[in-house]
Amino acid sequence: MATPQTGATATARAPLRARISWMLFDWSVQPFYTLILTFLFAPYFANVVVGDGPQGQSMWGFGAAIAGIFIALGSPFLGAFADGRGQRKPWIALFSVILAIAMASLWIATPAAPSSTIYLVLLAFIIATVCAEYTAVFTNAIMPSLVPQSELGRLSGSGWACGYFGGLASLFLVAGLIVPMGDRGTTMFGLDPLLPLDTSTREGDRIVGPLSAVWYLVFMIPFFLFVPDIKQKRVHDGRPATAELWDTVRALPQNRDMLFFLAARMIYTDGLTAIFTFGGIYGASVFGWGPLELGIFGIILTLIGAFGALIGGVLDDHISAKFVIVTALFLLLLGAIGILSVDKNHVLFFLDVAPKEAGSGPFSSAGEQVFLAFAIVVGLVAAPVQSSSRSLLARLAPPDKITQYFGLFAFSGKVTAFLAPLLVALVTAVTQSQRIGMAAITLFLIVGMALMAKVRMPARRD
Repeated sequence: MATPQTGATATARAPLRARISWMLFDWSVQPFYTLILTFLFAPYFANVVVGDGPQGQSMWGFGAAIAGIFIALGSPFLGAFADGRGQRKPWIALFSVILAIAMASLWIATPAAPSSTIYLVLLAFIIATVCAEYTAVFTNAIMPSLVPQSELGRLSGSGWACGYFGGLASLFLVAGLIVPMGDRGTTMFGLDPLLPLDTSTREGDRIVGPLSAVWYLVFMIPFFLFVPDIKQKRVHDGRPATAELWDTVRALPQNRDMLFFLAARMIYTDGLTAIFTFGGIYGASVFGWGPLELGIFGIILTLIGAFGALIGGVLDDHISAKFVIVTALFLLLLGAIGILSVDKNHVLFFLDVAPKEAGSGPFSSAGEQVFLAFAIVVGLVAAPVQSSSRSLLARLAPPDKITQYFGLFAFSGKVTAFLAPLLVALVTAVTQSQRIGMAAITLFLIVGMALMAKVRMPARRD
């Protein structure tokens, strides 16, 4: 059932260079999520820097939880500023510089590091995570000013796809040309590394932080040159932005669809974040993956995710954002359960398989292949969940308060961001089982899907 909305004002399509430059934010920041948060650095931190998989996963989870708390506390205020209260770009520039410095600081993560170094690495990871999310608050708020509402799904999906392709390109650069794999001294492509990196101190793993920082700063240049900032300030009664935000929050019970959507997103985003935070760590621990396997794994999932984002954007505009989100969450749940059904000796929980043989090729065991198949399902639908959430918010929000609601949208995605990583970390620490710890993620997906089913789509408008 669609709900009507009135008072719409048509938005002119921004020039192509502005739209492409806006999408380059996703391209620029994606190496942080792809190389650091998911595929390469996080497993290296847990298994090599800390030297103990479950303990490393627990520490990484507590770090992600702390970052989530700071994101939850700060996002409402940033969202209020994003609600038509002046320029976004100065804030984006500030958090971009801090983000780059924090990513570059990960270079200090040496193997079997002392406790002081481990905590400094965790601090850099926390700061980088917070700044990446704060920056997204302002870039997301710019999106509705770039295209008509009927094209929001494709713009949002194309942005996510651009980010995935950026992650893919960064993986090819790092794994294929720079990082030596294992004891061979050559890259994944069998080439001599472009940089002279010391394998004994794992410089190949540590370099992903500085490389991600340089990548981000270089590819954000078009954003600052060509994306138009929103300079006007919405007329208000002189009260602080937080007071206006509080008025919007108090009015949410009268807007049931927005309320259910924000509640659903708050829950399912927690689960989705936890999957990407711990997925690579779990696979590396179960199968003993090194940089070669993690690099291939990352390339496959990133490529799949890019096409999933493009397909999701088209379905968003032609069917509905709700259809994309609910369908993707259901497939995401199946994929997560499938991943958890795999361990060293079993697939689908009960089927016995031969364990991976020492020295065998990447993904040569049956367990790895089943794990990869379920991971591909997760990779295919993860991006549409996120991109269609952005476009659905723009469609549900009152046209005259759309940027204010984008601030609330940011708050809903961050206010409980610490819960899923914290629950995974706690369960893992108590049970000393990474599988049981990650099983907690499925609860967030189920609850989020149930809440999302109650949302009614608004009537379409151009």
